[in-house]
Amino acid sequence: MQKSVKPINFKDQAKSMNFEENLHNNPIFQLVADSAKELNISAFVVGGFVRDIILNRPSKDIDIVCVGSGIELAELVARNSGKEEVNLSVFKNFGTAMINLDGWEVEFVGARKESYNRDSRKPVVEDGTIEDDQNRRDFTINAMAISLNADNFGELIDPFDGLGDLRRKIVRTPLEPGITFSDDPLRMMRAVRFATQLNFDIHPDTFDALIKEKDRLEIISRERIADELNKIILAKRPSYGFMLLDSCGLLQLIFPEFCALKGVETEDGKGHKDNFYHTLQVLDNTALKSDDLWLRWAAILHDIAKPATKRFDKKKGWTFHGHEELGSKMVKPIFQNLRMPLNEKMRFVKKLVRLHLRPIALSKEEITDSALRRLLFEAGEELESLMILCRADITSKNGEKVKRYLRNFDIVEEKLKDLEERDKLRQFQPVITGELIMETFGIAPSKEVGIIKVAVREAILEGQIANNLESGIPFILEEGKKLGLAPVKIPTI
Repeated sequence: MQKSVKPINFKDQAKSMNFEENLHNNPIFQLVADSAKELNISAFVVGGFVRDIILNRPSKDIDIVCVGSGIELAELVARNSGKEEVNLSVFKNFGTAMINLDGWEVEFVGARKESYNRDSRKPVVEDGTIEDDQNRRDFTINAMAISLNADNFGELIDPFDGLGDLRRKIVRTPLEPGITFSDDPLRMMRAVRFATQLNFDIHPDTFDALIKEKDRLEIISRERIADELNKIILAKRPSYGFMLLDSCGLLQLIFPEFCALKGVETEDGKGHKDNFYHTLQVLDNTALKSDDLWLRWAAILHDIAKPATKRFDKKKGWTFHGHEELGSKMVKPIFQNLRMPLNEKMRFVKKLVRLHLRPIALSKEEITDSALRRLLFEAGEELESLMILCRADITSKNGEKVKRYLRNFDIVEEKLKDLEERDKLRQFQPVITGELIMETFGIAPSKEVGIIKVAVREAILEGQIANNLESGIPFILEEGKKLGLAPVKIPTI
């Protein structure tokens, strides 16, 4: 049931809500108001822009709802703007239009009311009033509107006490939550996303509906689910979102591999860490250092194969041998299931999952130039990202142990920096190429060419030869001799 709440005048509360400059000084609002008046229709600022201004969060997107044609209003605003070129995009199938004006993205839509068939998330849409439009909004904090009409310009229309929920830091649906989520199940992911981004609680009734309606998420495309999941991952403290998803049962539906990390087994009095909570801590640690979505995904997946590789050894205790290699192989099917890109972003995640133990191993033992060269060669341009992940992976409750590992990482990084300056291995390309080998021995592409190339690479990484022709030519002549190859043309050094 919609509450009857007297509109609050933002002119009286503007200073405390940091809205005055945006509403009264931003010429876009007056431009929209004048254009709506010219068309003799009502217009309102709605949704996330209102929420974010009240919370003093940065926002460059403005949503305008009008009681009439959103496309007509957008076209008139574009003409009235006085700009020679206005980027106007019209989406007739959806009855919406978007203008990029002075760095703002302004979207226009006519007020609508919706009804749903249970077997589809696509609503039956009809023209409606501003009240109808607010009724169909996902959460109370997104259902507030500001009037741009002459008779009540600047008034907050807040029928569901969204302002109160902002103050209480609560995510709550405007109408009965079971109906809200059943009608559009993606709103369940959005509830968790907003709670995570804003560090809000989810209202108990709303959370109960998440649990009850979770299976409805099956009708939502994986692409849209992944989009919301990625927004959760990009939050300041993404672990909160994962714990909410797990608590309501959504995580098991969308990402069962992650849920498999949960739990601790004990044998002969020896237990291992709970890899679910360890991974969430690694994710949060990574988030403190980087906003890179794909580095955060590497944090999420770095131990994903531990359940499959877990073994108990009476002498060593619990082991997870090979989890980095198997985990790297699991990245692609997980990305495929979530319909995420199978491009260089996925390959970046695969590489970091495969290499995440290497710097840790180096920090425990005497560091050789050979081991450092191999790490530089394999990590390449992703070395900084790999080191962020590895530092984030140190989650022991023993503070002294953490400090010791981090000090060792400092030593590893210094040695890597020094070696990189000398050997330039980030973009390692041996000067001895396959073409040079074929010319030297007068042979076509063959197994022998590959054998010699590998031998050259290994010799350089082991520090046996330098990556230049002076060292390389004598070496390949010797390697060719081992294979019964005689030179037909010795390259000029």
